[in-house]
Amino acid sequence: MIENINWYPGHMKKTREIISENLKLVDVAVEVIDARIPVSSRNPVIDDILKNKKRIVALCKSDLADDVENEKWIKALEKTGAAAIPVNCVAGTGVPKFLKLLSKLQEEKNNGRARKKPLRLMIVGIPNVGKSSLINRLIGKKSAMTGDRPGITKGKQWLNLGDGIQLLDTPGILWPKFEDRETGLHLAFCGSIKDEILDRETLALELLAVLQEKCPALLVERYKLDRLHDAPLENMECIALKRGFILPGKRIDYDRASRALLDEFRSGAIGKITLEGGLW
Repeated sequence: MIENINWYPGHMKKTREIISENLKLVDVAVEVIDARIPVSSRNPVIDDILKNKKRIVALCKSDLADDVENEKWIKALEKTGAAAIPVNCVAGTGVPKFLKLLSKLQEEKNNGRARKKPLRLMIVGIPNVGKSSLINRLIGKKSAMTGDRPGITKGKQWLNLGDGIQLLDTPGILWPKFEDRETGLHLAFCGSIKDEILDRETLALELLAVLQEKCPALLVERYKLDRLHDAPLENMECIALKRGFILPGKRIDYDRASRALLDEFRSGAIGKITLEGGLW
């Protein structure tokens, strides 16, 4: 069992300083969260830094989350005073609505001004929630590096979105210690914490236990299982057998089975799954 998950590289301390120092230069903060884990992917440190700054919340990877839960979370976020938009950066869904909102905010900023000023945005969020992918969609080209590993962006960079809109990208920022074990696990399940610092097989078993409870039918369908057992380890072995993940001597290849489960959850191959359902 994974008890404590902590990951706070030195550059994340620098990120906090970057956000704080540049906040006064921007009109709007765009907070990017993972639609599958709307609570765990919201860094309380960011709330503390942004305070009352006007905010747009982009629920990235919304195509991987449950559609009904997406709608619930949008309503919950809007009650906090933030604009909330679900975004699928692969297909571009939600991007036109996002750009329309930015244009509206720009008009409001320059209403009555003889000399127009640019609308300045700051993108913030934890690692690997889709910040760079969203930026690339907004500017229409690959200017920001993207990847499936957390911690790709290392420093701040200003980007022009066109039409007088400027955007400040910042590296992802996690917080020093996860007080809630579930938060750390959810972040690890979704890839916001590097797999290299965790026991992948144990993490996969933890994920399997959650999926057994939340969406058993999806597991049975995806892995063509006859039924689910109570113990995650037994189900992992069944998945390995169905996929042919067998080592010499007819031994179960737990590593391949674990990789497959984590990769297929993260890619949405198992189904549209929101780990944190309901409202605050």
